[in-house]
Parts: sequence; C-alpha cells; structure tokens
Amino acid sequence: MVIKTPFPVIDLFAGPGGLGEGFSSLVDDTGNRRFKLGVSIEKDEVAHRTLSLRALFRAFNKDHVPDCYYDYLRGDISRSALFAHPSVPDEARYAASEAKHAELGKTPVADVDAWITTALDGANEWALIGGPPCQAYSLAGRSRRTSTKEDLEKFENDEKHFLYKEYLRVIREFSPSVFVMENVKGILTSTHKGTSIFQRILADLSSPGKGLEYRIRSFVVDGEGDQLDPGDFVIHSERYGVPQSRHRVILFGIRADVAARAAEASPTPKRYALSPTKERVGVSQALSGLPPLRSRLSRGMDSHEGWLDVVETAQTGLKGWRSLHRTEIEEAMSRAFHNAQAHTSYGGKFARRQVTIDSSMPKALRSWFHDPKLGGVLQHEARSHMPSDLHRYVFAACYANLIGISPDLSLFPPRLLPDHANVDAENIPFSDRFRVQRANLPSTTVVAHIAKDGHYYIHPDPSQARSLTVREAARLQTFPDNYFFEGNRTEQYTQVGNAVPPWLARQIAEVVLSFLDGSKTL
Repeated sequence: MVIKTPFPVIDLFAGPGGLGEGFSSLVDDTGNRRFKLGVSIEKDEVAHRTLSLRALFRAFNKDHVPDCYYDYLRGDISRSALFAHPSVPDEARYAASEAKHAELGKTPVADVDAWITTALDGANEWALIGGPPCQAYSLAGRSRRTSTKEDLEKFENDEKHFLYKEYLRVIREFSPSVFVMENVKGILTSTHKGTSIFQRILADLSSPGKGLEYRIRSFVVDGEGDQLDPGDFVIHSERYGVPQSRHRVILFGIRADVAARAAEASPTPKRYALSPTKERVGVSQALSGLPPLRSRLSRGMDSHEGWLDVVETAQTGLKGWRSLHRTEIEEAMSRAFHNAQAHTSYGGKFARRQVTIDSSMPKALRSWFHDPKLGGVLQHEARSHMPSDLHRYVFAACYANLIGISPDLSLFPPRLLPDHANVDAENIPFSDRFRVQRANLPSTTVVAHIAKDGHYYIHPDPSQARSLTVREAARLQTFPDNYFFEGNRTEQYTQVGNAVPPWLARQIAEVVLSFLDGSKTL
C-alpha cells in the first residue's frame, strides 16, 4: 500500500483551532493523516495557548496520546510540566513550531513568510484556511457601532474591514492550491464607503495578483463566481449534522489550474459539495452523557438548600398571570423542583466519571466526541445566577417544553419581567433576551456573547435552572470532549463562541481532499 504524503495546511486567524481540527482529523485506511497543519497563527494569547496544547495532542496518533496529556487536563500536573515531560520532547517542539502567537498585519512579514516557507518545505499542493476577524462585519456589531456620526466614522476606518488583505497577501506570495475562508453572514451586506465589502473580497480573491487566478466556489451550491448569488456561499451548519443553527459564509477558492484538472478528472462536479444529513441533531442529543448540574447562587451564600428554595419559589412569579397555560406550567415547575433535589453538584474543571453517550446521537458523532482515556468530563461547571434570573430560567424552560417555543418577554408573567424602567407590556426592547435552547432542535448560534451572560443559552431542563456550561457550548460547537480550552471561564466561552465547528470543518476538509486528490489523477 502506497502511503500518501499529507497535504500541508496553513491556518491564519486560527482562534482556538476549530477549522484546523477538522482538517487534521482526516486519516486514510492506515491511520495516517491526509492533512498536516504546518503553521497556525493566532493573536490572542489565551487562544494561542489552547491552540498549542491541541498541536501537542495532534502530534501523536490518536490511540497513542501519552498519559501526561490527560494528567494535565485533569489538573494533576502543570502546563509547564506537561511540555517538559520526557514522553513529549519531539512533540513539544513540533507544537511550538506549529502554533504561533502573532498578529497578522503587525508581526513582521518576513517572520510570517519564513514560518510558512519552513512549514511547506517545498510542497506544491497545499491548503490555506482561516477566517479574518468578523467584528466589523457582524450585524450586531455594526448596529452597535454606527449609532452616531462619530461612531460611523470610526467604523468606516476600522482596520478589521481589511484584515482579509493579510490573507490575500499570503495567497499572492505562496499561491496555495486551494483556500477556505470563513466569515459571518453579515459580511454579505456590509459596505465600506458605499461599496460592498463582499464583492470587493470576491474580486480580490479571484485575482490576487502576480498573474494568479482563482475560482471561487460554494460548498453547498454548484457553480462558481458570477454564477452564484452571495447567499449561495452561506452554510447552514444544522443541515450537516452540527447540533446548532450556525449560518456562516465559507468560500472555497481553487487555483485555476487545479480547478481545471479536477474538472477534467470528475464527470460529477457535485461530488465537490457537502452532503446534507437526513436528520437534525438536537440539543438533548448533543449534551447526552454530560451529568446534570445545579446552578450556583450569586450575591449571597451558595448552598444546595438555598438553591432548592429558589427553584421551589419560582412558581410565585406566576401570581396574577392570566394565561390559558398557567395551570400546566405550574405543574411543570412543581415537577422541576422535585427533580432538582437530585442535582447536588454544580460541576467543576474536571469530574471523574464514566460518560455514556445516548445511542440516539448519530454513531459517527458519538465516536467524534468520546475519548475513553479521558475518564471524565472537562470544564463542565455551572455559572452563578441571581435568584430572580433562576425564576425566569425555570419558567422559560417549562414554557418551552410545554408550548414548543422559547417565550420572549411579552409572554412572561408580569412578576418575572426584569426590573428595568424600559420594560413594560406594551414596549419591550430586547424581548428575546431570555432564550431557552429547545431540547429536540439544534441550538441557536453559539457566539462569543455567551461569555457575557447566560440568558440567551438557558438549559432545556428546567430542574437544572441554569445556562449552558463551557463543555455544553463546546458540544454544540462539536469540539471533542478531550479538547481543552485554556484561560478563565469567560475566556473559554469566548474561544468556543468564536470558533468554526470542527465537525463541519471535517466535512469541508473531505470536499477539499476530494478536489486535491482528483486534480492529481491526471
């Protein structure tokens, strides 16, 4: 059997490594990787630590990861002890050479180019991946930052509009065979001084300079370039086995000569597209095997008894509420209190326990998440919440389970409305600020805002009366259970929310691999 040399991958704006994780996970029948991450560049120091830790993990065959890696994840040894461990000397050097802490646009170009040159080692066929920071393109960020004339001027001059040019420069200098660029859907409607940013990016990527030409394709709609509408580049993650309704623009760029060879080799162009799954994966399926937790109480002494008292008294918020559903929701809240008595733990950084994922989860996804060597659950710790918010969580989760929708504030009992001067029954701004993740459906989009508060990410089980943990958010983003996020909890949430779902990235990588293999058959 001929062992194929893996295609090198360069990952720019890597974040905690979701896109790279998907590419690096592809192996052949002998277990050898088809893609090898050569360089991953990330400016955030904490995300870089996550990235370099995962680079160490990837340096081993999945079945031969040493015990010291798991010792670190469980908190038994320090990070410095892990990287200095006698079991990992070569792998630690590899991780340091792959994961680079640098800011594109500010780090000297000569340094970046030297890293890439070394990683490619003369390879002609390779992939560039990554997603330039999206704050300037997101709809929420745009509306928040253009409310005044002064804000609009600052927004127009924001350098983040043009960080894709750092990506473009690497394309121009190194001419990758293919590239994959990810960004938020808001980029499709974002403008700069009256010009569509998306159309500008498409034009630049199609003709980056130095005589290079690229065909820009969609991963979900056949055709390329002018044959496609902007919306054709949007991938709906929930259609591809991701338990989350995450909609992102992802561009598939192929160097013109590679595209021509692949087209001649394949009589069925549609093979170079993602294949939708038959069924959607819901939140409860995705969280299967993770132990139930109680939330913690803020602003006072936390205890199981005190928390139970808050859950029990949540029903008092229904007094004076005129609704056809009041009786059945009261009964559901009573059941939630009864079940809550079994939830004595609020979790922690690591909990030793056997994890059994329910068979309702697709088999491939179960295998993707589970690592028996881990021996427990990582970073599954409930936040602290105010009693008034816990009351809202219990009510909202019961309402969602019974009625089938997550209630907005217009459906809340008056006693459970937030105590703000601008909240009233006639005009409620941010009416969806408390959002239950429906058990039988994919979740709403997990974004970095999850680090701020948990109101948009209420657990579907009302007896737990809490928002999602880092590990639960990571499950919805399809990070394997042995993927460790460095930093404090806020920083962990931010990394998870900013990432590309690795399970989706893996499917994208399969399409890219098919294209590269196809182009080499002639």
